[in-house]
Amino acid sequence: MDALRRKTFLLVVALLLAPFASARQSEKAGGERFLDLALPAGGEVSVENWRGGVEVEVWGENHVALAASFAATKRGASPVQISRAGETLSVKVAAAARPAQPRVDLKLRVPASARLKVTTSEGTLEVRGLPASLSAQTLSGDLLLGLPAAPDASLTAQSLNGSVNLDDGVESAGAAARTVRGKFRASWGAGSTAVNLFSGRGRIRLTALPQTQTETARVNTTTATDAPRQPRLAGAYENGPAPSLKTQQPAPAETPQEVDEDEVVRVESDLVSLNVGVADRASGRGLVGLNISDFRLYEDNIEQRIEHFESANAPFDLLLLLDLSGSTAKVTDTIRAAARSFVAATRPQDRIAVVAFAGETNVVSPLTADRRALYASLDRLARPNGDTRLYDAVAYAVQYLEREARSERRRAVVLMSDGLDSTMPNVTGVGSQLSFDEVRSRVQEFDGVFYTVWTSTEYEAFSPEDIQPETFDLAAERLGQLAAAGGGVSYEVERLEDLAGAYERVVADLGTVYTLSYRPTNKQRDGTWRAIRVRLPRHPDATARGKRGYFAK
Repeated sequence: MDALRRKTFLLVVALLLAPFASARQSEKAGGERFLDLALPAGGEVSVENWRGGVEVEVWGENHVALAASFAATKRGASPVQISRAGETLSVKVAAAARPAQPRVDLKLRVPASARLKVTTSEGTLEVRGLPASLSAQTLSGDLLLGLPAAPDASLTAQSLNGSVNLDDGVESAGAAARTVRGKFRASWGAGSTAVNLFSGRGRIRLTALPQTQTETARVNTTTATDAPRQPRLAGAYENGPAPSLKTQQPAPAETPQEVDEDEVVRVESDLVSLNVGVADRASGRGLVGLNISDFRLYEDNIEQRIEHFESANAPFDLLLLLDLSGSTAKVTDTIRAAARSFVAATRPQDRIAVVAFAGETNVVSPLTADRRALYASLDRLARPNGDTRLYDAVAYAVQYLEREARSERRRAVVLMSDGLDSTMPNVTGVGSQLSFDEVRSRVQEFDGVFYTVWTSTEYEAFSPEDIQPETFDLAAERLGQLAAAGGGVSYEVERLEDLAGAYERVVADLGTVYTLSYRPTNKQRDGTWRAIRVRLPRHPDATARGKRGYFAK
């Protein structure tokens, strides 16, 4: 067990240090050991950690200091790769090749003159102070930026499915804390320092550094462990309550501006994530136990390097969306029993929410892993008021998961419906405000998988006022389109009594979904469609299913 204990390692490996004549060991207060590295003439520092978090402090020294923390292995090899390409100093921790490989956390000190780019996967990314420029992005982790007093910066922060949290006084002196959905922009001073923050599924938090820390860094006396620690995103302070920020605010030179929801696009950073289901062509059974080397991914027929991989065992946050409008309201007991079967079939680590709709949309149960609470909520399942607003309910379900799901978890919506909306021909009542094309676009941009279970409610039309066969056909077709847009599968159920079996197939399929992330070689953001294709050359009898592409906006 000694080999597995948590330790901090000095990154001095002969192979790694060969390019760094100026590299040297330094030891900070408290015994924390760093490796000192010369800052390139151009000032560019690139940090990638696909196996943990990154903590960065901007300090008054003119070199970079680096430490790594990870569990020891028998081989003793460092997972951290240090290189210099041109005028860029690169520090990289590659994605784990095996599930048992240990987590790696990096801690850096960088000069104020550095041009810094930092990327993580699900690890927390924390930056205290502002370098000459900053680009920080994480797939699903949280991101914290501590702003110095009176910054001179132009900032853009976007969380696709999380939030941007502004602490007291960040926007202006005396301004109260608030939360922004989507994208936030602000400028302080002349806006000389470009700051771009991005998180796919995590939260972004902006806070103000204490005045004393800002001044200390400016006079070049702060050491790596002397600097007071700042609050982390969880909101906990290690040494008691958070200090007041009201006397140390950044003063904005212009009013910060928010961006409308319709300006928020699916791919804002240079990272693209794709959920892929894998099944045997002949039997249709899903394949489990695959790893990153089994996949080949292509964008517009050009192979891409997969930089992050989540196995099929990774947990899901699931939302079961139940249509209780129209004739389905008469068989609520059957639908309730099938929903219980769905809950029973899911894995213990998966969290589930249940939402029912007709004209209104009601949360039957919030996201929870408590099966008893879920069953109790389903026992209270009742038909919501109103007619049939399917498209609005789908949009609500997607937005609910984007808001409530945990950043480190994958997401999926499972819709049970006959596909009818009161906007369709001869379907009576008040229909959705959203059109089908609008809701399909939202499903396509959803960072998750979308399944549909079509339940037949068709009856013989005796008059022109009855719902005609072509409307039922269109409803079923549209459910298939929603599943295709969301990278999932559409199942058909002729009798509601067969719902439980369909749900079991959905859960089985979720157990074969892998998540792949890559950085496109085509950096253009021209709004064109980028086709994605996934192959499994080691498994010629397998087929991969997922979203077919994205718009590069």
